[in-house]
Amino acid sequence: MKGLTSIKCQKSAILSFFTIIALCTVAVSSKTDDSSKESSHCGGCSHSRQSTTTENLYENEADDYCLANDPLHTYEHTATNRIGRLKNMVKIKAGTFTIGTNDPVFVADGEGPKQQIYLDSFYIDEMEVSNRDFGRFVHATNHRTEAEKFGDSFVFGGLLEEKIRANITHAVAQAPWWLQVKNANWQNPEGPNSDIKSMFTPFYFSGCLKLETKENRMDHPVVHVSWNDATAYCEWLGKRLPTEAEWEVACRGGLSDKLYPWGNKFTPNGQHRANTWQGDFPNNNTKEDGYESTSPVTEFAPNNYGLRNMIGNVWEWTSDWWTIETKARGGPNNPNGPPHSTDKVKKGGSYLCHKSYCFRYRCAARSQNTPDTTAGNLGFRCALKA
Repeated sequence: MKGLTSIKCQKSAILSFFTIIALCTVAVSSKTDDSSKESSHCGGCSHSRQSTTTENLYENEADDYCLANDPLHTYEHTATNRIGRLKNMVKIKAGTFTIGTNDPVFVADGEGPKQQIYLDSFYIDEMEVSNRDFGRFVHATNHRTEAEKFGDSFVFGGLLEEKIRANITHAVAQAPWWLQVKNANWQNPEGPNSDIKSMFTPFYFSGCLKLETKENRMDHPVVHVSWNDATAYCEWLGKRLPTEAEWEVACRGGLSDKLYPWGNKFTPNGQHRANTWQGDFPNNNTKEDGYESTSPVTEFAPNNYGLRNMIGNVWEWTSDWWTIETKARGGPNNPNGPPHSTDKVKKGGSYLCHKSYCFRYRCAARSQNTPDTTAGNLGFRCALKA
């Protein structure tokens, strides 16, 4: 009887599993029947194409297609599409602002001195670009990131399984916790055994077929993207990367000479406001903020401008070339960095930053990487002239 019960259990579970698949297939097929020959018109660019029957995780395909196939840019500059581009962006009005600090933590980074600048009005993304956002771009343009072209990227060793870590021989000399992982990229942040998409994994438990749902990271910030990848994404949407000055002004949220986007206390009222490292870096992350790696781009309270995750979570690329010389950053009016250098400025720190090692999750803090650098804690957000 026990064997018969087990067989019935398996048959019932298998039947349920394939019922789910069948229902999903019917749903997709129904959608395909309604839209397979639909023609989309987008301000000078029109198309008729067969819709895919595979699961589409990226929305607004028609708009994406038009942006990717509009050489005259007649679609991207229409008033309707500009409104679309401004969705989930925050306008920061022109004015005089204070950036930098007279109390630098890392003097060699050029954090100081404090200075007054003038900026024209601009828009900046409310949140970091997510995997879902970046997936739409790749879906529309077939863009291959530099990590995919190189065939590897840098991953924090603490996120890897021991058997994978044991077979890796290349690490960063000054930071041995950074390991060069084959086939790590934006879709596979920790290498081939990881995936940003949620999926059902069938497995047996006590003789019964179960369905395990893996973590979905579609709304986490895209990582393993170079400065060149980030620029390509922003330009595809008719946007650009923010200048370092714009980014820092946005980070401060209207506050002057404060460490963080909300003030000088990192955990006001005992509440975590950003995703950083707690515990003993790099050996033990106590995850008091709830996260070991990236967190959703919607997580944590916004600053006074309504912007989220301006510090922590992932480093963010800016458009500026790197220099530590204040006078070489473009002057007091709309500074945009030196005309050229070897590295690009990144801001904000990441989930790997800890006060004992990388106290750069401050608005005035800054760091740099070459434009083709990719890593598991490096992302971006876009900006746009108002």
